Amino acid sequence: MRRKIPQEKRLIENIEIIDIAEEGKGVGKTDDLVLFIEKAVPGDVVDVELIRKRKNFAEARITKVKKPSKYRIDAFCNHFGTCGGCKWQHMDYGAQLHYKQQSVANALSRIGKIDTATMESILPSEKTSYYRNKLEYTFSNKRWLTAEDVARGQEHEMNALGFHVPLRFDKILAIDRCYLQQDPSNVIRNELAAFTLDNQISYYDLRSHEGALRNLIIRTATTGDLMVVVVFAYPTDDQVKLVMEFLKQRFPEISSLLYIINQKKNDTIFDQEIVVYAGKDHIFEEMEVDELGGQRLKFKIGAKSFYQTNSEQAYELYKITREFAGFKGDELVYDLYTGTGTIANFVAKQVKLVIGIEYVPSAIEDAKINAQLNGITNAQFFAGDMKDVLVSAFVEKHGKPNVVITDPPRAGMHPDVVERLLDLEAPKIVYVSCNAATQARDLALLTEKYEVKRIKPVDMFPHTQHVENVVLLELK
Repeated sequence: MRRKIPQEKRLIENIEIIDIAEEGKGVGKTDDLVLFIEKAVPGDVVDVELIRKRKNFAEARITKVKKPSKYRIDAFCNHFGTCGGCKWQHMDYGAQLHYKQQSVANALSRIGKIDTATMESILPSEKTSYYRNKLEYTFSNKRWLTAEDVARGQEHEMNALGFHVPLRFDKILAIDRCYLQQDPSNVIRNELAAFTLDNQISYYDLRSHEGALRNLIIRTATTGDLMVVVVFAYPTDDQVKLVMEFLKQRFPEISSLLYIINQKKNDTIFDQEIVVYAGKDHIFEEMEVDELGGQRLKFKIGAKSFYQTNSEQAYELYKITREFAGFKGDELVYDLYTGTGTIANFVAKQVKLVIGIEYVPSAIEDAKINAQLNGITNAQFFAGDMKDVLVSAFVEKHGKPNVVITDPPRAGMHPDVVERLLDLEAPKIVYVSCNAATQARDLALLTEKYEVKRIKPVDMFPHTQHVENVVLLELK
């Protein structure tokens, strides 16, 4: 229950930050409260103001840093603290890795009752900026006014192209430079914003659902391919042509220029028609030289495709997955939650047969195309709900796997799927997860028959609290 905080009890002095929480907030304690404090770094000593209070904990903001932590550094982005991303960029990268490793260990031991004594060191990301291959921006006629804007007290341009402000779905922070995606991402966004404002093309109203321009999606690839998707809401034909022709002429390096008319109340594009304005309807990403054929693995990526957003670190993640599996060449592998078949196609040439299963039919079609692109003939893909596909009849038809690779969404595996894995009794399971808490929950069930042999966290997203984790289980 939320409590109103008396004025005299809102200010608390000399709070030592002793830990960092899953959502990226620093943790401090008073006699009767655990405090979650925005922008606090372990080792800081701070004065705080309480902003929300529950029975045993409260949220607070820093009013003064009395003693900065040895891990505290200057944030490199001028949008830090307002933008919802990169919440840890004021903390030394080595410290970030330490606390990510600690968060994984805590989840596995506390929730899964897993012994983490032999847990391996987290794999750092070689790049700590400009590491993403995809960003999505929002056009809005409700720009977030910063403290500096308010202080000026003058009339402001209220249209903005940028990111949502946390907890304010209808407020968009105008971005001048983002350190997450390599150029020409920033140039495209900024010049498109300037062009559309100069030509008075309306930005979307997130409350009344009116306006011409809605979203901008930019995808880059290590191959040099570049995809730009403009999502319109209620444009005229002339406005669509004006915007798309501007992008085509100003940025000839765009290899896939697409647009969508989305008039739904939500931003999802998976049920929307993709219109190709110029170039192809896809881009290509490449990964690892195939030792047998000398060619790099190639993956086709469309506007709706899922692909790990840190391409170079995804390669490291998949190498660890393959190493944990310890293939000898004669294995039948089940790849659960295969998505567009990235892991399945990555390991296919080291095994006898790999079978990928995924809920989204369009992803399975992409997986099949990616197999064909790479001359992979020993990969089969099936679409359907995992708990309904992975039944005894399916196993009887396709064979019992020697290795199961599972890479579920953040919610983890359905209990029925865990039960199927226990029934399957595959000699090895390699569990890849982006959420150590749900992974730990599933591991607690799997340890009925399996023993955890190896654990390796991987940092895919520097300056955030997110971390991937790979676990090898072997049948007892």
